[in-house]
Amino acid sequence: MELIDFLIKEEYLKNPKIISAFLKIKRKDFIQEGFKHLSETDQPLPIGSGQTISQPLVVAFMLEQLEPKPGERILDIGAGSGWTSALLAEIVSQKKGGKVIALEIIPEVFDFGKNNVHKYSFIKKGIVEFICADASKGYGEEAPYDKILVSASAREIPEEWKKQLKAGGKIVSSFKSSIVVIKKKEKEFITKKYPGFSFVPLTKR
Repeated sequence: MELIDFLIKEEYLKNPKIISAFLKIKRKDFIQEGFKHLSETDQPLPIGSGQTISQPLVVAFMLEQLEPKPGERILDIGAGSGWTSALLAEIVSQKKGGKVIALEIIPEVFDFGKNNVHKYSFIKKGIVEFICADASKGYGEEAPYDKILVSASAREIPEEWKKQLKAGGKIVSSFKSSIVVIKKKEKEFITKKYPGFSFVPLTKR
């Protein structure tokens, strides 16, 4: 609770639905055993294979920019530990049709993340689909999406991601040392950049 209180006080968490998700989906359930005692700290933590579970402040900021809503279909690229997938699932599941497609390319991390999300009922209920795949071209099989979240740093924003987004949709992605927010208005894209962040790079095959 201290961590969430801090994120609310510093106004990184504002949206009531996102705050509720942070309260219900415990970060410690997505952390390796040797680091669980650090679950309430505002720092990234290793999850194996050179990957990390993101800093809570960064996750809060990205979800606030993404504005996930009940009933939406969201693509979660670089799902890693599964924490963001479960947070999103908690929100989208509040209305029929809500679904999260979680993509992770590294097999060991995929297994870790999927097992973590299994601690909740989202996979069993069909709300989260965890897929081991290269996400650099998105995932056309389940497109189009209302929102796309990218938690690993991309060197570029692939055109495939934009094509798989519904009109009125939004991409929130780490991009080099920034977070970019891309809004799709019919065939036009409006981009806003927030510098000063750090991420592990997006892995491709």
